[in-house]
Amino acid sequence: MSDRRVRAYIGLGANVGDAEGTLVAAVRALDERPGMRLRGVSCLYATEPVGVTDQPEFRNAAVAVDVPPGPDPTSGALTLLAALKDLERAFGRRARGRWGPRELDLDLLVFGRARIAVERPAAARSLDAPTDPAKASKLLEVPHPAAVARLFVLAPLADLAPRLVPPGWGCTVETARRRLAARDDPDAVRAIGEWDAGGRRWRPIQPR
Repeated sequence: MSDRRVRAYIGLGANVGDAEGTLVAAVRALDERPGMRLRGVSCLYATEPVGVTDQPEFRNAAVAVDVPPGPDPTSGALTLLAALKDLERAFGRRARGRWGPRELDLDLLVFGRARIAVERPAAARSLDAPTDPAKASKLLEVPHPAAVARLFVLAPLADLAPRLVPPGWGCTVETARRRLAARDDPDAVRAIGEWDAGGRRWRPIQPR
C-alpha cells in the first residue's frame, strides 16, 4: 500500500461560544482523523470580524497536515474538503449568511503544488449553500483565492510556511503577510497563543 502524502494547509476560525476551546478540539479531531497526519499548528490569533462587524471577535489559526494524495490532486483535494465539511457539521456549524458568526470554519488553503478550480460535489459544498446562492455554485479553488488578501489567514499560514510560494502567488507567504500587515490596523489580527504540542492546546503568549 502506498504511503505517499501531500502537505496541505487548513485555516480554522470560530467566534461562537468558547471559540478557542472549539479550535483546540478541532485540531485534536484533525490529528486523530484516519489517514491524516498533523505536522504543525500555528499561533492562535484574535481577529476583528470582516464584513459584518456587529459580532464577537474571531479566533483563527492554521494547521499543516499530510494527507493521501488521491488518484490525482483534484480528487485528493475534494476528499479532504469533504472531510472538513463533515467536521464542521460535527461541531454544530449552522448555515448563516456571508461573513456571519461561525461555530467552526475550516478552509482548505493549499494542497501541495496543485492549482485547482473544479465544481464541488454535494459533500464538499459550503454549509451556507442552502441560504447563499453564491455559495451553492462556488467552485473549489486551491490555493484559496481570498487567502492572499486576508491577514487573518496569512498570519497563521506564515507561522507554518513562511517561505512557501503557493501556485499563482508569485511571492512567499511571509512577503504577502508583510505587505498586508503594513496596510492593516495592527490590532486587527493579534497573536494571543502559542501551540503547546505536549498539552495539545494553546498557551497564552507572555508579554515581552
